[in-house]
Amino acid sequence: MTDGTADLAASGGRDFYRVHVLRRQVILAGLVAALFLSLSVDLALGPARYDLSQVLKGLMFPGRVDQQVRVILWEIRMPVALMALVVGASLSVAGMQMQTILNNPLASPFTLGISAGAGFGAALALAFGVALFPFAIDYVIPINAFLMAMLTSLAIYGLSLRRGVTSETIVLLGIALVFVFNALMSLIQFFASQQAVAAVVFWTMGSLTKATWPKFYIALAVFGLALPLLARRGWALTAMRLGDAKAESMGVSLRALRLEVLVIVSLLASISVSFVGTIGFVGLVGPHIARMLLGEDQRFLLPGAALCGALILSVGSVLSKTIIPGTVIPIGIVTAIAGIPFFLYLILSRRGSSW
Repeated sequence: MTDGTADLAASGGRDFYRVHVLRRQVILAGLVAALFLSLSVDLALGPARYDLSQVLKGLMFPGRVDQQVRVILWEIRMPVALMALVVGASLSVAGMQMQTILNNPLASPFTLGISAGAGFGAALALAFGVALFPFAIDYVIPINAFLMAMLTSLAIYGLSLRRGVTSETIVLLGIALVFVFNALMSLIQFFASQQAVAAVVFWTMGSLTKATWPKFYIALAVFGLALPLLARRGWALTAMRLGDAKAESMGVSLRALRLEVLVIVSLLASISVSFVGTIGFVGLVGPHIARMLLGEDQRFLLPGAALCGALILSVGSVLSKTIIPGTVIPIGIVTAIAGIPFFLYLILSRRGSSW
């Protein structure tokens, strides 16, 4: 190959890479625009409905709208709408990373029992006031949820290290853990008071209605801590999609990386579950949508999964207010009804292809 031909090939490769990057940047920008639109619609809906122009004016110039509108937008609806974004992003990122480290398209905090474990820990606090870590009573629900999610993750991690264990076996273990924790939840409801049972049942449906600014700040802080930690390991996580052998040949410490990611995933899932209840669809489908749009490169997949998850839960929040006028349906019910058929479509449309 002559020098001129080599230069031409290199130039063509650079041009292809620029187009590749630009396309993904445009997709991310489109997701951001769609997310802002969904957020605006979510803020406009409620017992008192507003035009999008009023919402935008209240967001950009809060001092120029009526006090009633400002209070409703910023004090009542904004924490709920923003909590939907953070929880959706957290669950989607957690599901994406679990699918990556376990090399299984069905892995997610819900299917592997992590959400169920977190739910059991939170239910212990809701029903009986049991604190698994007695020195932080003020935050007993999220701490209980995290500790149980962490124990579940460690059990899954320990099994994944055994010789001959496949990703299908790990998913089956996760399903078994879901049934175990569901049985324990039923046992809690059997012995708890009527008021505690009502609180646990409503909480397990998944609801954003009790979101507050302090809860949102905690969830945002956890997400803001987890995202750069995962981004820092982006190259290694991308390499894992090539297979364990190739990743190790590139210098990736698989055991340490899997354990680190499982800890972060447990934190994301437990905080989300402890504040809004169990939501089982976002962490499964959000990553698949992001992969179809952006590929496996974690530089784009990580923010893409976060945006897809946030968009799914934000749209779910909108639907929860519009399906039955005057009634807010628990968000977990809405995402399950809308999400299961869509996930079946994803499975059927991608048969025979590598995920």
